[in-house]
Amino acid sequence: MRRMWPEEFNTIFEQAEEVMVTPQSIAATDEQEGHPEPHMPRKALKLRLPMALYERVWPLAEMRFRLAEGTFAGQAVTMITTNPHYHAWHPADGGKDEHISDAGHAYSTEHVVVHFLLDDVREKVPA
Repeated sequence: MRRMWPEEFNTIFEQAEEVMVTPQSIAATDEQEGHPEPHMPRKALKLRLPMALYERVWPLAEMRFRLAEGTFAGQAVTMITTNPHYHAWHPADGGKDEHISDAGHAYSTEHVVVHFLLDDVREKVPA
């Protein structure tokens, strides 16, 4: 089944940073057993999202979605949240931004840093 990423959240990937992640729990286990790096780094997208937006995206966690638009169109993403192999990249505190409203009141916006595994799933079309 091919799930497409909801269009309403397409903009979150505009500021995404492409990074490489390595499954930490697998790496630690293999090093203890004397196997030097049999694990493979994976491409991922690192995003800093406002907490309110993160709470709206949270129900999509750990599911694989295809992206139809933007820089990463033709690829699939899976938000890392509870996968023990990627514990180091679970959602983390992204800090706060302090603002002053037009009325002069101070307020802050909390952020969360999240990672999405990135897979190329473009289908090859014969010429």
